Amino acid sequence: MNLDELKYCPGTLAEGFNTYSQSCLRNMFNGKKVNHVLPYEQPHQSEEVAEQFMENRKRISISGVQEKLSFLLEKNQLRLTNEGEQGTYILKPIPRDLKKVDQVPANEHLTMQIAKQVYKINTAENALIFFKNGAPAYLTKRFDVKKEGGKWGEEDFATLAGKTKDNATANFKYEYSYEEAGMLIQQYVPAWRVEIEKYFSLVVFNFLYSNGDAHLKNFSLLESSKGDYLLSPAYDLLNTKLHVDDTDFALDKGLFSDDFKSVQFKKNGHPSQNDFTEFGKRIGVTETRIEKLLSPFLEKQPFMETLVSRSFLSDANKREYLLGYNTKRNYLLGAHPFSRVPGL
Repeated sequence: MNLDELKYCPGTLAEGFNTYSQSCLRNMFNGKKVNHVLPYEQPHQSEEVAEQFMENRKRISISGVQEKLSFLLEKNQLRLTNEGEQGTYILKPIPRDLKKVDQVPANEHLTMQIAKQVYKINTAENALIFFKNGAPAYLTKRFDVKKEGGKWGEEDFATLAGKTKDNATANFKYEYSYEEAGMLIQQYVPAWRVEIEKYFSLVVFNFLYSNGDAHLKNFSLLESSKGDYLLSPAYDLLNTKLHVDDTDFALDKGLFSDDFKSVQFKKNGHPSQNDFTEFGKRIGVTETRIEKLLSPFLEKQPFMETLVSRSFLSDANKREYLLGYNTKRNYLLGAHPFSRVPGL
């Protein structure tokens, strides 16, 4: 993209900024004035940079199929980590082997910002950043690294469930239900009644925004300063429907450990608020809290549409993003996917 035409903060999507806003600099970069352009050519345009990126990928231990690179902030400039250095940021360039690959960084950034700003979900700090030629990359701040050095303990749900490549199939991170995953929180988190509500909201969000990559390794427990474990900030939130032909849920069993389906689910093949109400009850959320937690996802959210309009998606993909959201919201409300519902 033309970096001279920025109108919105590439971090918060706030209007009237041609670089990062003060709010973004404070939360993402500890208040340091960081440029929204990386000091690197895009790797495929420079053999030297490509070699640096390939060497860096060998050292990062973050799982997942998408390319991830380890960065740190030195004075006011982001750079690739060298051997023996602890990175504090993860950079995800445009991936390969998907439809609309150039839209993936903007998609993940937008989805994470909607989760944080509209639904108040605790998310990893994140922003878009650009190579010198204007190509975007997704940048996220690591929440498992301590300010004074060292790392907080972290366990993803696949590990908590005892699932690994060695003792399960190649699809081990998908072979579960969200109900069973909720039981892991009850098992391992002393303050589970608080954390289970956060988990419930995140599962609803992933459905509403078509995140078909919400598998066991994309949920984690993180050590707190008190030494106990809490649900980690949300990460890897992406509207995968823009890129692949996904089902409603990443986990093979869906919401439930059995074959429960509401009348609406049986009728149109997609879950509704009745399914999520049952799901909430099963994982230990009280019925009065379920209604309150579901409410923001059932209501129309004008600010969400504002963020979509300000995002770095193409105009065609902005329309597709909103169409997917409206369709899923209709399902939640128990309406036909293409009928008009109040507030639309």
